[in-house]
Amino acid sequence: MGGPGYKRSGILSQRISRRKTATSHSPLEPGPIARYARLPEPISTGSTMNLILLFESDFITANRVRLTDRRLTHIREVHQPEPGQQLKVGLLDGAIGNGTVVSLSAQEVVLEVVLEREPPPPLPLTLILALPRPKMFKRTLQTIACMGVKDLWLINSYRVDKSYWSSPLLSAEGLREQLLLGLEQAGDTRLPRVQLRKRFKPFVEDELPALAAGRRALLAHPYQAAPCPPQASTATLLAVGPEGGFIQYEVDKLNAAGLASIHLGPRILRVETAVPVLLAKLFPVC
Repeated sequence: MGGPGYKRSGILSQRISRRKTATSHSPLEPGPIARYARLPEPISTGSTMNLILLFESDFITANRVRLTDRRLTHIREVHQPEPGQQLKVGLLDGAIGNGTVVSLSAQEVVLEVVLEREPPPPLPLTLILALPRPKMFKRTLQTIACMGVKDLWLINSYRVDKSYWSSPLLSAEGLREQLLLGLEQAGDTRLPRVQLRKRFKPFVEDELPALAAGRRALLAHPYQAAPCPPQASTATLLAVGPEGGFIQYEVDKLNAAGLASIHLGPRILRVETAVPVLLAKLFPVC
């Protein structure tokens, strides 16, 4: 310990570290952030695809499908199956079962499909969510689909930036892409229904009271609120605000529509964290 060899090793480590630092900032070789900043974010093909979702257009016969897209990439890179091996599959908005590999190549995989089981039960929940900022919204959408929410209402709020409503994530394709990722993660097939409401007051006054009627109607709001109620498999409506929360005017309107304010304790959570925590506390199936 501490001999000449130890010192030389330390000097060599410092020199290597300097070389790496210089290389990463070289004008001839842009760093990883600059190199990839303009590329679109790909749909994940990693091991989170716990169920291979099938669509009606995949079927080439009554019980055979041919896949040529990112699902093929996932099967080849992650499962690496041999002919005869079974994979977990499910038809979008339909049953779950197994797909037996008939053939596999770089261009396509053909599966013999047997669908015989119901997907996981949905949560008895209508979730009302003030539109999050796009980066957080992407993760939140996947979490919502993964945890079994099937009825999602995206609403406006004073603290929702107007630019959020022009995000490509709100297109039918953008919403579908993120929700499908959540279904694949959870092993579910039922696609959530999403409703958009850009005007807060008309929604709260004209539509929300009917949605809340006959349900456990809750507003996640950390101030002047009761503790989160215990788990129950009962029809529930839950409203979650934006970063910074609903303003007092909005809280008053939501309370007047029949929603009771609840909190999760003294810690203030981000929306992407608060949503799964609330669902896990409210429903035993989570």
